[in-house]
Amino acid sequence: MAFHEIRFPDNISRGARGGPRRMTQVVELSSGDEERNASWANSRRVYDVSYGIRNADQLAEVVSFFEARNGRLYGFRFKDWSDYKSCSPMQVSHPADMALGVGDGTRTEFQLRKFYISGSQSWTRIITKPVADTVRVAVNGVEQLSGWTVDTTTGVVTFANPPAAGQQVRAGFQFDVPVRFDTDQLDLILDIERLGSIPSIPLIEVRR
Repeated sequence: MAFHEIRFPDNISRGARGGPRRMTQVVELSSGDEERNASWANSRRVYDVSYGIRNADQLAEVVSFFEARNGRLYGFRFKDWSDYKSCSPMQVSHPADMALGVGDGTRTEFQLRKFYISGSQSWTRIITKPVADTVRVAVNGVEQLSGWTVDTTTGVVTFANPPAAGQQVRAGFQFDVPVRFDTDQLDLILDIERLGSIPSIPLIEVRR
């Protein structure tokens, strides 16, 4: 996947609009009943960054960012201010936040992930773009200050020595969303005095 490990400007993403999108097929029967089927197993984040642009300099910054990514060609990192931690946005991430797996004495690699739970239902999100220096890891409830590394381009935690069988591996972290521009054209209003009328600048989450 063509991807640049650079983050979209935070001062603009903070004012963007968007969130998760799912794809569900809904068939209405002649009786008025419905049949619903999920086309996607996982949600896909979509955003519109035009809402975060407040002045001409920020507009120029977005244009430069767009050109450097060659439009839709290269993906990049995006901070979703509503969902960027292993905990809720107003809390501080903790090494025990999310379960990554259980050691077996052989396994050394564990993928970062985040669980979304409501009632008896849950969904697991694979985290591939953790933010450097924010990842904290615990084994059996004890934070590990050394003996492991994390790949910030894949979200894989690798231990120098495998956790023993039965040991719980958990982690806390911040993360970005891998996205790309969902257009090859920025249809901008060229009168800088009318920046409040900037059309949509869409982003969409990318998957490998």
